[in-house]
Amino acid sequence: MSPGDNFGMLVPHKDERQSLRPSQGSVLPGGYPPPASHVPSLWDYWPILLRHKWTIVSAVLVALAIGTVISLSTTPIYEAVGRIVINREGADTAGLKNSDPGASDSYDDYMVAMDTQTRVLQSDAIAKLVISKLNLDSEPAFAGKAAVSAATPHSLDPRRETGLVGKFHGALQISSVPRTRLLEIRFSSPDPALAAKTVNTIIDTYIEQNYKTHLEATTRTSDWLTQQLSELQMKVQESQRKLVEYQKEHGILGIDEKENIITSKLDELNKQLTAAEGDRMQKESVYRLATSGDPDLLSNLDPSSPLVRLRSQEADLHRQLAQASVKFQPAYPKVEELNNELQAVQADIKVEVARLAAKYKKDYLAALEREKLLRASLENQKTEENRLNESAIEYSLLKRDVESNRQLYEGLLQRLKEAGVMTGLRSSNVRIVDPASPPGAPTTPNIPRNILMSLLVGLAGGIALAFILESRDDTVHSLEQAQMITALPSLAVIPLAATSGRSLLPGKRQAKAAASATALQPKSQIAEAYRALRTSVLLSRTGQSAKVLMVTSALPQEGKTTTSVNLAIVLAQHDARVLLIEADMRRSGISQVFDLNSEAGLSTILAGESAAKATIQSVPAVPNLSVLPAGPVPLNPSVMLGSSRMKDLLADLDADFDYVIIDTPPVLSVTDAVLLSKLVDSTLLVIRAGMTSKAALHRVYEVLAHVDAHVMGVILNAADSTEPDRYYYGGRHHGYYDESTPARTASLP
Repeated sequence: MSPGDNFGMLVPHKDERQSLRPSQGSVLPGGYPPPASHVPSLWDYWPILLRHKWTIVSAVLVALAIGTVISLSTTPIYEAVGRIVINREGADTAGLKNSDPGASDSYDDYMVAMDTQTRVLQSDAIAKLVISKLNLDSEPAFAGKAAVSAATPHSLDPRRETGLVGKFHGALQISSVPRTRLLEIRFSSPDPALAAKTVNTIIDTYIEQNYKTHLEATTRTSDWLTQQLSELQMKVQESQRKLVEYQKEHGILGIDEKENIITSKLDELNKQLTAAEGDRMQKESVYRLATSGDPDLLSNLDPSSPLVRLRSQEADLHRQLAQASVKFQPAYPKVEELNNELQAVQADIKVEVARLAAKYKKDYLAALEREKLLRASLENQKTEENRLNESAIEYSLLKRDVESNRQLYEGLLQRLKEAGVMTGLRSSNVRIVDPASPPGAPTTPNIPRNILMSLLVGLAGGIALAFILESRDDTVHSLEQAQMITALPSLAVIPLAATSGRSLLPGKRQAKAAASATALQPKSQIAEAYRALRTSVLLSRTGQSAKVLMVTSALPQEGKTTTSVNLAIVLAQHDARVLLIEADMRRSGISQVFDLNSEAGLSTILAGESAAKATIQSVPAVPNLSVLPAGPVPLNPSVMLGSSRMKDLLADLDADFDYVIIDTPPVLSVTDAVLLSKLVDSTLLVIRAGMTSKAALHRVYEVLAHVDAHVMGVILNAADSTEPDRYYYGGRHHGYYDESTPARTASLP
């Protein structure tokens, strides 16, 4: 046993540790389990990004180059900023209405006012005035190639003027500072001095137009007020004359509602009549109840009357009489006495009922008479009030006319005085806070921001392209992917050897190089990988003795022959008698690896032309290893491999060897491997990283499951240790032995 066979010092990778555990799913009689479900996490996408890192880097570099070229070729644009404050106006639109210093605008009024002034600053009128003042149509920094010479007299045609105004609005930006009355005016231009001059001119033009608007409105209002005052003065005089004449004719002196006795008396009588009506209705209801003659109702109306006492005596006598009647006859003196007392009490009750009814009737008649008297007085007072109102109506109209004309006259006179004051004042509610100054640095292009955006766009595009490329790759790259498809245990990961090309057995030399990995390079990573496979085979629990092993794959050129040869070598190095059977009769590769004579072999044994012991050949370079070549290619290899002769042959060889390794054709190419899977103890499925498609692996899984083949597990062949998710063998997991250490090696023929 070679030094590498020290299992106590061998540290298997993650999937090897899984294969070393006793597995109940290695042998799958009666059906296969479904593939294991896997919920992807963010970490699962990291290997994809690393696998396509150069694609991502290329996308980032292209985006950075494009962003840098665009940024450097863009003309620098400077933005000047000026700030003004728009105070709450001290007058209305005419400039005359005084404001209350303690009053404050609502938020809606504030927003409307600020939006209005923003639109005014962005109006075409302001834009045309600024263009005319600064001769922007002759500035190349503004008009560009369409600029005209300032020394040449010219006039703007409407179409060109419209274009300049549109360009002006495109460079202008007005914004309000939240929760303040500040407005920021920004203007962009390739010339920083022109940008600042334009902002200041916009502010000056706006303030001047604002003042002119107020002044014109005030002047027009003053002229109108002067005309209206003269007419209103004549109306006041005429209304006063009519009022005085009406007072003289009707003898009206100082009619005032507060001193009007007739009106007060009318109100008082109305209140008394309302109270009398209520009192009459109450007493009428009591009287009607009293006329019913019901003692119970009358006792409830007046609890203090003697009727309550009499009703109590009557009830007591009724009770005593009932008790005495039970014991004595009606003629008994005691019974007669109680009857007499009861009759006397009942007579008193009738008298009291009659008395109360008469009393309530008197009260009702008195209340009714009082109501009639008050109603008659009220009607008389209404007549007197109507007579007074007939004279006061016209008087009140004349008086209100005089007062309204006088108030209107005084108000207009006050406004006229204010208009005169405002006309002489040049004031405005707009104040400059920060005049614009030439900016020192351009706002666009923002090279750091553009480069950052290019970096982000390139990174996003590269990642998207990486996932697109990954989605188009339908091959299996890792054991995790294989387990998600097949739910089979992982036995080993064979790294990609330096001599491994796209085809494992294109020629005799390369086939020997692949097979010599374990025999001639026992300290290499690939040799340790095959020894890890041997460990998985030795420690596997399949429910029965796994002596006859079949190695197969889904499609050709996936490394099943190389795996069969190396597995046989490492088992032979473990002091086990191993027979390697070349069951791929169509393409014999094992005979070429060991330079064996293939004139007689498995095909001749199954045809009955030769004996097994005479056909088996030993390998001198590898003790304990024997090979049964394929022999000549028969007409129908599938029939021969599935025959009873093959079953008998395996039974005979089982006693002479510890392990029998059978190299078979691919499962999806021919049916040889499917037929042999029913005759062997376990099947080893080889897949090639980056070459075996997921569909092919799923199909071979279904085929083997359909025939209830005992599959020990999956072997990932030609795994690239440089890929990000190939952590089984790579820079972090070097071989246990240093390959530079001299070692005893064997030589193959």
